[in-house]
Amino acid sequence: MGLTVLITRDVEDRFRGFLASAMLEASPGVYVSKSLTPKARDKLWRVVSDWHAALGQGSLTLLYPDMSCDGGIAVRTLGTPSRRPVQIDGALLMHRVSTK
Repeated sequence: MGLTVLITRDVEDRFRGFLASAMLEASPGVYVSKSLTPKARDKLWRVVSDWHAALGQGSLTLLYPDMSCDGGIAVRTLGTPSRRPVQIDGALLMHRVSTK
């Protein structure tokens, strides 16, 4: 298990309370956990995904170790603007996906 990070932006207060019950809020909107199991991480993501779909506000980015992904980091995102990780010349960068 490695460090799991979840970043929120412009989400409703219910997200803050829920996330703080499972992770440390290191900075406003930034939640971290060293001991979150994959099962707990997936359940947490399902809950915030359902809330995000119902409320349609804000954005969330989840990062956690996964050696099968570029740079060894898995990235899940919700909201706009959509971003996806890309590896360029050995560096892992976040690419903003154009909606045009």
